Amino acid sequence: MIKLLRFMKPYRIMLVFILVLAFAQSMANLYLPNLMADIVDNGVVKGDTGYIWRVGGVMLLVTIVGTICAVIGSFYSAKAAVGFGKIVRAALFTRVEQFSLHEFDIVSAASLITRTTNDTTQVQQVLVIILGMMITAPMMMIGGIIMAVGQDATLSWILVVIIPFLVGAIVLIMSRAIPLFQMMQKKIDKLNLILDEGLTGVRVIRAFDRSKQEEQRFDVANHDLTDVAVNVNRIIAILMPIMMLVLNVSSVAILWFGSIRINNGDMQVGALIAFLQYAMQILFALLMVSMMFIMLPRAEASATRINEVLAMVPEIKDAEQVKEAESQHGYVEFRDVTFSYPGAEEPALSNITFQARPGEVTAIIGGTGAGKSTLVSLIPRFYDIDSGQIVIDGVDISEMSQEYLRTKIGFVPQKAVLFSGTIVENIRYGKEDASELEIRHAADIAQATEFILDMPDGFASVIAQGGTNVSGGQKQRLSIARALVRKPEIYVFDDSFSALDFKTDAKLRAALKGETLEATVLIVAQRVSTVMGADQIIVLDEGRIVGYGTHRELMETSEVYREIVSSQLSLEEIA
Repeated sequence: MIKLLRFMKPYRIMLVFILVLAFAQSMANLYLPNLMADIVDNGVVKGDTGYIWRVGGVMLLVTIVGTICAVIGSFYSAKAAVGFGKIVRAALFTRVEQFSLHEFDIVSAASLITRTTNDTTQVQQVLVIILGMMITAPMMMIGGIIMAVGQDATLSWILVVIIPFLVGAIVLIMSRAIPLFQMMQKKIDKLNLILDEGLTGVRVIRAFDRSKQEEQRFDVANHDLTDVAVNVNRIIAILMPIMMLVLNVSSVAILWFGSIRINNGDMQVGALIAFLQYAMQILFALLMVSMMFIMLPRAEASATRINEVLAMVPEIKDAEQVKEAESQHGYVEFRDVTFSYPGAEEPALSNITFQARPGEVTAIIGGTGAGKSTLVSLIPRFYDIDSGQIVIDGVDISEMSQEYLRTKIGFVPQKAVLFSGTIVENIRYGKEDASELEIRHAADIAQATEFILDMPDGFASVIAQGGTNVSGGQKQRLSIARALVRKPEIYVFDDSFSALDFKTDAKLRAALKGETLEATVLIVAQRVSTVMGADQIIVLDEGRIVGYGTHRELMETSEVYREIVSSQLSLEEIA
């Protein structure tokens, strides 16, 4: 929690102002019992009505000042806490944007969402309480003790007995609640994960008639969270009865022993009333602290989870001295590259060596799990390799800045991803300042114009979250248009034609030839028909290159390639 307070720096002046207001409010509250004692002892006892009016007016003025300070302090406390939450969420999002895919494997997307929303809200709410109570409460407690001892030192022994008992009860209850609050946040992660899977996979769930099973799965996670929440709230609920018991017992004890002292002539009635007021202020200050402690354990657990994300150092970082390509444009070269996923027993890719040049189409084909998508994911440096070199335009990609590297690449992922917004906004995602003419041209090449114009609003038609209102083939074509509008030096198509029919696939590849004459094109594909016309074909098997050449060359030299071809094409087509 303390580590997160560094995000309060922009509000330092506001915090000082809140501190001054809290001090003024506390002084006003501490001054009132003394005035009350003066009215009772000097006004009521002596029957001096004028004195009562004068002191009563001062009390009213002090009360108004204290109330104004409390209202303004609460306003600025809420403003500072909300601003703190904004800064923390921004810091989390910025850090997550810097993560490599490896960090996303460590912390799930569901957990990151929970940490950015629910965890940040927990910390924000506690900060409001801290600014509103934790400044006022200690002042009230310390000042109340000093003033109470000043009224009657002997009667103050009641507080010496009561306060340690109350503090001990708070510490005992919180020590049992903190682990449960930490567990509670993990249960929320699990619930969010199941909810996210249930919503994104709703079509699959309904297609396989698994709705009841998913409901049961959600119910189990929901009951787990509920059980933990009930247990922790049962523990916390004990605190309030203890507080009220102590409050009432202390009041009775003060009145009991105070009346004895008044009867013996050792204390005045006004002093007893003031002492009782100070005792209540001390105990209410402890009550405010305990109320904060109810939320503090959960906020501490949330703060720990937030700090875990902020403390994660991205695996992929830019070099201290970055380089840029000077003469070459679009040259891609793998030099004996080996790569393993974290925790894997065997490398996903071993000793990969090849070159891809501008004006050429390099196709990558192989069986499922051969490492095709892994290979092209290394080009934008989504992962760092174990050994070897990946060189683009004569510069090792580890020596380039990630931003500079990725501006050279137009990447179309295996799973087409669209964002909520219009079609124009999705295509323009590849190039922010793309003109309408450029967008239309990219859509034409991607064979997307026809279905776009068939939509009610054409290019202004809205794409739903995740692209659920368009088909798989349409999503792929829009993703391709997004890459084309960028006009990069290197195009990477990771199995981006799988959802297209053969006719559209052929038309798109024909249009791409004219568009990518000066660019390097790498295509990952399952279909032989997609790769047959490539300038060079790389055949992968179990992470190794087992064939390299044109279609005709591979038909003669690569058994793996021949097996793939024979499984997809008839003898007439092969001939």
